[in-house]
Amino acid sequence: MPEFRLYNTLTRTVEPFVPADGETVKLYTCGPTVYNPAHLGNFRTFLFEDLMRRVLRLRGWKVEQVMNLTDVDDKIIKRATEQGRTITQVTDPIVTIFHEDRKYLRIEDAEHYPRATDYIPQMIALVERLVANGVAYQAEDGSVYFAIARFPSYGRLSRLDTREIQSGARVAQDDYSKENAQDFALWKSAKPEDEACGAAWDSPWGRGRPGWHLECSAMAMSILGETLDLHAGGIDLVFPHHEDEIAQSEAATGKPFARCWCHGEFLLTDGAKMAKRVGNVQNVEGLRAAGISGAAVRHFVFSTHYRKQLNLAGEALEGSMEAVRRVGDFAERLRAAKGGTRALEDAADRLENEARAALFDDLNAPNAMAALFEFIRAANKELDAGGTEAGPLRRAREVFALVDGILDLQPDRAVADAELASWVEAQLRARAEARSRRDFPAADAIRAALDARGIVIEDTAAGTRWKQVQKKAD
Repeated sequence: MPEFRLYNTLTRTVEPFVPADGETVKLYTCGPTVYNPAHLGNFRTFLFEDLMRRVLRLRGWKVEQVMNLTDVDDKIIKRATEQGRTITQVTDPIVTIFHEDRKYLRIEDAEHYPRATDYIPQMIALVERLVANGVAYQAEDGSVYFAIARFPSYGRLSRLDTREIQSGARVAQDDYSKENAQDFALWKSAKPEDEACGAAWDSPWGRGRPGWHLECSAMAMSILGETLDLHAGGIDLVFPHHEDEIAQSEAATGKPFARCWCHGEFLLTDGAKMAKRVGNVQNVEGLRAAGISGAAVRHFVFSTHYRKQLNLAGEALEGSMEAVRRVGDFAERLRAAKGGTRALEDAADRLENEARAALFDDLNAPNAMAALFEFIRAANKELDAGGTEAGPLRRAREVFALVDGILDLQPDRAVADAELASWVEAQLRARAEARSRRDFPAADAIRAALDARGIVIEDTAAGTRWKQVQKKAD
């Protein structure tokens, strides 16, 4: 079996990865801040983490994943204050939406979804350890800060020199007093608006609430232990969030906080030309409204390596919708097949070898997908040949299920039908426009594309009608 390798942000190298106990990967992934529905940039990260989770299991390991839900922070308090509600009243509906969106995109359940507000005692205990260890101090107003000058290795994840960090530059400013502009808040003294919306708790330093960075460290270590195998998140979290997590965790325990750090790149929308039917979709609700399936989004996201920026373009989404239709068509044909050939079995063997090699090499989903579609092409050719052997067919089904179990690209039948209808109607409109301007070659080309999809059209006095018939697979 190929060696499993990941790019470790801490070392800036692709290196072998094995869980510390050789059996179970202790995985922490930063989840959403639940004041607004998560946007598609967030979900690109969550999808790469879903891919990681599935590939780790493919490698033969168990996975214990923690994805936190940040349900108390400055943005949530601001939203609650504006709406005259408690933080719970703001966050509960957003948590529900998050899980609905996650399931739409077929992101597997993590083993744990801790909410920050359920771990306040653990957070207070962590701050107490840091104060006792001399790396944290209490300000005059009761807030507690981490003194990064007392943690010599600060900056090694982000490769930042602490001398380069200026007040207000790359460090989120707050209104709390502190000795050094570089220091970050562990515990924030309560303000009237915190009390009003239920975002304040008793502590040894008076009423207050946790800092954002503190929340993740406390939840991660409480559930997974003091050293994680793997910590993942978006590239925007490297500094200051993950840098601060390392500092406060390791200063408290004296142990490495995470053995490997993985970060996914940004999803971009600037300058992208969006198709009219798709529009400038920013969240999963928009995807649903545009008729874009979770399978199509997965294809779109996995078409680019997780460490490369991805541009959200309508044309790309349209291409992904067509790609998953092809996967669905092939899946149906494979299920209906009565036998196969030795060449079909050989194609299945190649797919498994190439997919494993790609996925175990820093989660190279684009190469794995390329292998899958080459297999579909080769398998369709062999099914056309009319083989009768049961063994090759069984092997083809087994490997196809294995790879699709990781990428998860088969469309739901109802969704697939809706997507097909939408596509056909768009083609018919384009054909009508071509005919109206007497561009008959273009109209004929559209008709040929429809025919290739098994769509038969009939021009009548009442308009163009269409139906789907069983077609010969490509």
